[in-house]
Amino acid sequence: MIPIAFYRTLLSRLFGDEPEKEETQEAPPQQQDPGPPPPAPRELTLSQDHPVCQLWSIHAFTAKRLPQPRLCLTDPPDLPLDEQEAEKELARLQSAVTDSAGSRLALLDSGRASDLDAQVVVFISAGGMAAWLLVYPPSGQGAEVSREMLDRALKESKVVWGVDEALLESLPQDPERYFHLFLCAWGKRAVQGVDGRVVDLFPRVLERSITVDENNRVDYTTLNFFQNVTQGDVICKLIPPTEGVEGRTVTDQPIPARDGKKATLPKGRHTEISEDGMSLLASSSGHVEFSGRAFQVKPLLDIPANVDFSTGDINFLGDVCIHGDICSGFTVRAIGNITVGGVVEACTVEAGGDLVVSGGVQGDNQAVIRAQRNIFAKFIENSCVYVKDSLHADCLINCDVYCDGEVEVRSGRMTVIGGTLRAARSVSAGTVGSRAECRTEVFLGGQPCADFECHILHQEIGQLEKDLEKTERQPDSPAKLSSMSKMRMQLMINRKKLAQLDKERELAAGEQEEAEKPPLRLACSTVYPGTVLGINGVTHQFDRRYSPCTADLAGGEIRLQ
Repeated sequence: MIPIAFYRTLLSRLFGDEPEKEETQEAPPQQQDPGPPPPAPRELTLSQDHPVCQLWSIHAFTAKRLPQPRLCLTDPPDLPLDEQEAEKELARLQSAVTDSAGSRLALLDSGRASDLDAQVVVFISAGGMAAWLLVYPPSGQGAEVSREMLDRALKESKVVWGVDEALLESLPQDPERYFHLFLCAWGKRAVQGVDGRVVDLFPRVLERSITVDENNRVDYTTLNFFQNVTQGDVICKLIPPTEGVEGRTVTDQPIPARDGKKATLPKGRHTEISEDGMSLLASSSGHVEFSGRAFQVKPLLDIPANVDFSTGDINFLGDVCIHGDICSGFTVRAIGNITVGGVVEACTVEAGGDLVVSGGVQGDNQAVIRAQRNIFAKFIENSCVYVKDSLHADCLINCDVYCDGEVEVRSGRMTVIGGTLRAARSVSAGTVGSRAECRTEVFLGGQPCADFECHILHQEIGQLEKDLEKTERQPDSPAKLSSMSKMRMQLMINRKKLAQLDKERELAAGEQEEAEKPPLRLACSTVYPGTVLGINGVTHQFDRRYSPCTADLAGGEIRLQ
């Protein structure tokens, strides 16, 4: 037997160092390759002196139409390789084929084995999720690749899961079975469980905005601050978590998967969980609200007509919706929001949330309006107004206003005439004052509501102390003892209120010092003479008309622009 090295030397002398080019030249013209195709994505580029190319050169001399080597990483189904993974796998593939081809080439060069069977090389990805195979052709009288060879090579490489049986069956008859990389097996990716979640049927945060139409009017009946719910309605639903699906590598190794976490229903007051545990239901009718941690239903008191002698005074631990008017002499108090569809007359209205008056307030110098959040009214006349956050109205006439936020009079008539406005931050209006030079006072800064409440409590405490001292000088009687007991109780309550209010004022003052101070500003289209402006104790009286006007405090003086 003539050594294979002799054939290589003879080919080198006759055809040069690249005998495979001679094979191409002898091919029919119509089959000539116009040039090497550009490298396909994720294809391993081999140099001419690479062991794989040298093996191909040897076999190309004896085998006709032997396809050129093409080692391309094919993506497994549903397991695509990203660019970084592909680069790492190509580097590993180059190392593996260099070793395998170099070992086979060494056997052929040594002359120790001239008859070699076809060789199957299995390449497994780093994560074990895919396996490719490369087949080297036989040499001499060696056996061609067969299904048994393929099965034996996969078994030796422990590739037993996700094997492409159709490929193994057809590959021995494939004309391009040699020097090509074939995807022969792929694993199953682990599917992580999806966490459970809560689907809300009511929004957790209400968007409260005032819409002004093209005629500069606001419809205060369409603010829709309430989310009405009836008993048995579903507030939110629970989507259960899913279990993780275990994955498998081509070597039949399990890939663990995490199960989804269970969600909990945000159950609050007046709500209950359904029998199947998948829904949160309203246990009573009312107004649904998210308190920050849970949904709760606040019972809503609905009054279809006026608040008058047919209803009496109202003190309600929830929200109140009045479709008619609040007549003179009556009192409406609610911990939640109060909505009035008609007019508020000379009465007392106190809301623990927002107060919305669609008609307006005709106070007759007797109405007292309070809100712990915002007030929205068509107009307010001859009333005392206390609001913790902001006041929005079309016009204010002869009102005493104490506002710890902003006063906005920017719709409808946009006028502020007479009275005194005390706002912690700013006042924005169309017109302030009147042509008749009606005295209108605007004071900015401080905490108007808290200051006034402290002032009222001091007055009440002083009056109670005087009444108690006067009562003590009266002759002893059951009426005297009962009256003194009531006065002492009221005096103790007022003193506790005052102490709590002082703590809240100190806390609020400390927060304001740490936070960025909001600008104190009066902004209006027109301000008339007779208007007095005060900002943090600095006052200015307007002696002429300004249009427009913006006033703020700069350098200890009121600056007009």
